[in-house]
Amino acid sequence: MNGYIQTAGLLGALTLLFMLVGLLLGGESGVVIALVLATIISATIYWNADKIILRMHGAKKTNQDSKPELFEIISRLVANAGIVMPAVYIIDEIQPNAFTTGRNPKSAAVVITTGLLDLLNQDELSGVIGHELAHIKNHDTFVMNVTTTIASMLPFAPLSAIIVKMAISNEREYEADRVGAEIIGEPSWLASALGKLEKNALATDREDIKINFATAHMFIINPLMAHKTSSIFSTHPASINRMMRLVSMSAKKDWYNSHGANDSTDSTGSIRRRSSIPDIKN
Repeated sequence: MNGYIQTAGLLGALTLLFMLVGLLLGGESGVVIALVLATIISATIYWNADKIILRMHGAKKTNQDSKPELFEIISRLVANAGIVMPAVYIIDEIQPNAFTTGRNPKSAAVVITTGLLDLLNQDELSGVIGHELAHIKNHDTFVMNVTTTIASMLPFAPLSAIIVKMAISNEREYEADRVGAEIIGEPSWLASALGKLEKNALATDREDIKINFATAHMFIINPLMAHKTSSIFSTHPASINRMMRLVSMSAKKDWYNSHGANDSTDSTGSIRRRSSIPDIKN
């Protein structure tokens, strides 16, 4: 629900900005024209932001026949997450990364680069996909879509970055890591993937990275922050901090398992299975 409130605030701020510009340029008639224009733009963002973002990255929709192993992983994790199967898109990009988009969980899409498929093993790929499915489950995609679309309309990268920073919290990534770990069942898989992605990003020449300031925050690893472009573009916690939390979750999961803490009985004496991963947010 907070994501939808944030989105309403962003669209409201955009409308007020248009009205202010309209007032300065055309008085009362300018305000009316600006209000109509802002309404049209807001409606376009609401219905088409995901399509705009996919087009910006040249993402191509794929299917089970083309990527059977990938679809097998996604289908299994979707069942664990209890969400609708998302569309799957591939970006022909050497840098390994992934993001999700969509107006809501029923219209969501998981987007993966070819570099990610080449770099990670199946367990690590499961970790990344689990993280992206967590964004869908947590209803993060809508506010990410709207933020990206508004930021891409602004003429200056620093201004875009400020808009993104105001709308996107670092805690969103920590929570997606936590929920993603629950979906995949093994936090260390995601921790290993994050380590590889961070190492690869640092080893990639800055000039070889296809950077879009407006969409960088959507990726599991922010490509801008790997090279410390500027703190104003920071939308993700440090990867080492994310990995430490996941390793801690994995260690606690192992302790729970070794002490038989996953089973309990209800009032009828029937065995109930607990999650193998404790609910740890810090």
